[in-house]
Amino acid sequence: MTVYVIVQLKMTDRAAYDRYQARFFDVFRKFNGRLLSADEHPAVLEGSWDRDKLVLMSFPDEAAFRAWSESPEYVEISRDRKAGAQGIVLLAKGFAP
Repeated sequence: MTVYVIVQLKMTDRAAYDRYQARFFDVFRKFNGRLLSADEHPAVLEGSWDRDKLVLMSFPDEAAFRAWSESPEYVEISRDRKAGAQGIVLLAKGFAP
């Protein structure tokens, strides 16, 4: 079942985050994920939102997501993401009627 990863980021060190971002695709493309959105100015239609960036990804299943997120390559570059931004990361299962 398809899973979606929703990431909400609050930048704390842009230089560190930019280092992560520069290396992201080299790692991401090795796995079966799809980057659906990476928006630094999403429209807030309801409520309040105190973050700076929204990222939406999909993976064929949770195993594919975990293979990426737990890979040594991603763990290495994610240090810069964690240094550069406070993140809320959600994993949501796709809908299967």
